[in-house]
Amino acid sequence: MDRDPHGEWGHRLASLALERLGRDSEAVASAQEAVRLAPGSWAARLRLAGALRRFPARWREAWEEARRAVRYAPDEPGPHALSGDLALIRGEHDAAAASYRAALRRDPGQPGARVNLGLTLLRWDRHRDHHDPAWEADPRDTGRARRALETWSRRIRLLLALALTAVSVAGLGFDLYQEARIAGYAVLAAVPVITWRQAARITVWPLVPAMLGRDLWLSVSVTVAVMTVAAYVIGVAGMPALEITLTGSFLAPAAGGEWAGALGFVLFNAPAVLVLRLLVEAWRGRPVRALAEFAQVPGDAVACRDTDVTLWVIAGRAWWTILTLAALPWPRMALAALAVPLWFALAGRWSRPDRGAGPVAGPVAGRGDGAGPVVGRGDGAGPVVGRGDGAGPVAGPGDGARSVVRPVAVSRPVLGPVLGPVLRRDRWLAAAFVLLAAAGGCLVAAGAVPGWTRAWQGGWAALGLAAAAFAIRAATAWWRGAPGPTRASLVPRDHPPADLGPSSGLTEEVRHAATYSRSVVLSYAGPGGPRSVAVSAVTSVSPSGEMRVIAGDEAWEAVERDPRVAVFVGDPRFWAEVRGVAIADNDVLRITPREVLVREYPGRHQARTR
Repeated sequence: MDRDPHGEWGHRLASLALERLGRDSEAVASAQEAVRLAPGSWAARLRLAGALRRFPARWREAWEEARRAVRYAPDEPGPHALSGDLALIRGEHDAAAASYRAALRRDPGQPGARVNLGLTLLRWDRHRDHHDPAWEADPRDTGRARRALETWSRRIRLLLALALTAVSVAGLGFDLYQEARIAGYAVLAAVPVITWRQAARITVWPLVPAMLGRDLWLSVSVTVAVMTVAAYVIGVAGMPALEITLTGSFLAPAAGGEWAGALGFVLFNAPAVLVLRLLVEAWRGRPVRALAEFAQVPGDAVACRDTDVTLWVIAGRAWWTILTLAALPWPRMALAALAVPLWFALAGRWSRPDRGAGPVAGPVAGRGDGAGPVVGRGDGAGPVVGRGDGAGPVAGPGDGARSVVRPVAVSRPVLGPVLGPVLRRDRWLAAAFVLLAAAGGCLVAAGAVPGWTRAWQGGWAALGLAAAAFAIRAATAWWRGAPGPTRASLVPRDHPPADLGPSSGLTEEVRHAATYSRSVVLSYAGPGGPRSVAVSAVTSVSPSGEMRVIAGDEAWEAVERDPRVAVFVGDPRFWAEVRGVAIADNDVLRITPREVLVREYPGRHQARTR
């Protein structure tokens, strides 16, 4: 920065260094200075977005800067990858997947985009999925609100479960129906006290409905607590009917149904919610497709960890499938368990096109057949400026401007090269797969041979042991503080910095030519194709190399649609092409150079030789 005080490159490097030192506020200030010096630099915008995303309440600013970087340089993979990260932390999985695929189309060798794309396919959520990073509220405040709601739900459910159990024992075991009913109603007085104490800890009440909408299981917990209060009242109110219908030690079949249902809901809602959560978590996302993405990043520690978790998800799906088939009422329907090993075989041989291996599908810029540059669409997202072979800056369509290059489908096995190393690394996972295969085989045998009870018993035992293997693996990981077999162990991968490259400056010759030349042409993408317009001159060139140009209304409208332009400057000795990004500011277009090409006129060498 001391050697080049007007350049933005030094401020970008300083921002990254400050961010890695944990000095986030200073990192944002340095990035903002880089943007001030070069507002059309995609690298400066990307650096500012990377610095802003570390602040919880500035997600929207980071998103806007990342989208500007994508707009200024759609052919660069870095802005797309950062846009995917910002969408992923907010839970927008479809938008994140689209951004990661765009980054991989431009650079298939990006491990971070590949791993994070697998997370989007698994529908990964952060631990704070109740908090929207676009909110201006502090995540600590929403975290306290979430803990207060969970504590309220847990205490209400536990209190009412114990109270209804005591009321039922007193009424059925000691014939104290009236006293038990009065005591049961008296327990309800503790519900407002618990509610008031936990409500006092919530300081972001306007955000509570949105939190419940974002966090499914928080919403389920609160809803179940409210339903538990209603079921408790029904259970206590059903006690008088039991006094009449009690005969000996048995209840009459027509009586006590409401009380039994209420008692079951109050006592067993927690296990039911746990089973429901395990079922939903097992069937979320597309684990086989995610595994295909992880398999393309061999040797990566994060990808290996995510691969282990993905295989546990696949094992969980197989467990639920076998359990459902085993619970079918007809024994011969267990023959449908053949679908389980067939499903594993298809998963092992399943392949998909490697869409990140080829170039971007869409119009590609070609070389003009005339004397001038070619303006075409290079990445399917907007025009890029190409260079012709002629001597003058004339914009026109090239012979390759509409050529389409489609990615080549490359078949890749998914489970084949991945399953073996993972099973050797995780013995509990290997045991789970063996037990699931044994359970499927036992159920198939039981369905093929009616009355073979040993096979049914073996199948159920194998299912139980597979569930025990999962529980032991999770408990071992919790005890050791290591990653477990659940989605909470999934880890996104960081991307290498894409904004470290130097700025494109202007030499003294180009500066002089741009300032004093009368043959200056501005090329941009018009509504009907490439357009060029002659300008009288460049009004000024800043010390950082930024050019200020006065142009007509059509050029301003074109810049609003696509800011990428090219300025061609003529000089008696050479001609220069400055490709950059134009931003409308007051009465001029501020053009930040991105690439500068300097060429001599054709014929000068031949004339000198003659």
